[in-house]
Amino acid sequence: MLLTYARLGSWRWVLLGLTLLVTLYLLLPIVFIVALSFGSSQWMIFPPPGWTLRWYEALAEDPRWLETALTSLEVGVLVAALSVALGLAAAFALVRGRFRGRQVLRLVFLTPMVLPVVIFAVAVYGFYLRLGLNGTLLGFVLAHTVLAFPFAVLTISNALAQFDPSIEDAAILCGASPLAAKWRVTLPNIRLGLISAAIFSFLISWDEVVVAIFMGSPTLQTLPVHIWGMLRQDLSPAVAAASSILVGITLVLMLVAALLTRKSKA
Repeated sequence: MLLTYARLGSWRWVLLGLTLLVTLYLLLPIVFIVALSFGSSQWMIFPPPGWTLRWYEALAEDPRWLETALTSLEVGVLVAALSVALGLAAAFALVRGRFRGRQVLRLVFLTPMVLPVVIFAVAVYGFYLRLGLNGTLLGFVLAHTVLAFPFAVLTISNALAQFDPSIEDAAILCGASPLAAKWRVTLPNIRLGLISAAIFSFLISWDEVVVAIFMGSPTLQTLPVHIWGMLRQDLSPAVAAASSILVGITLVLMLVAALLTRKSKA
């Protein structure tokens, strides 16, 4: 028995070491990009010959970078709001509903998660050509909402499933209308799930590039598309600086979402 525990302990350290190696392998490209964004050379050279902040200053002074960043921010906020609103309604239907075909409807809602993004992008591009939505803010928001919607549904459904509906029933028995009970009792209790859903939806739009390439126009582009276009033209460290900002914001929001999810389960 002691020998078995000793073997398990040794394997545990081996698995821990492999996990650390895989983590370092995944994080090293990000570390390189961040280091290149502070390089003093006009080209992305590693290791950098010197260190400077001028590439971040160049981003702040270039109106094109600012314009695409604001576009990504605007699209992301609108997608987050729309995804949470639709996801909340869908979550109530899936968690509280007792109709036939509920599980089939759940699978339909989650389809964008398993559908290849390229296929979705081509389909949306062809559909939007007929509607004249290519290169429009509305087109971006609707397309990204389809991609973000499943994540909002999952997050809000999990939060709603953990909430005791008898508390809402008690509010109704005390005189509140069903709508008022949901607004004043249910929603405040699942607010962490709503915030997490908004963060995940925002990140889906913020980092998305494939659909945005098909949707973009010379006058309307998101930040990831502009980064992709700049990489095709040159290898300026300004691209590394923009990528570092993009990754940094993503990591911070993911950390916040993870903390909120953990707190909601506590």
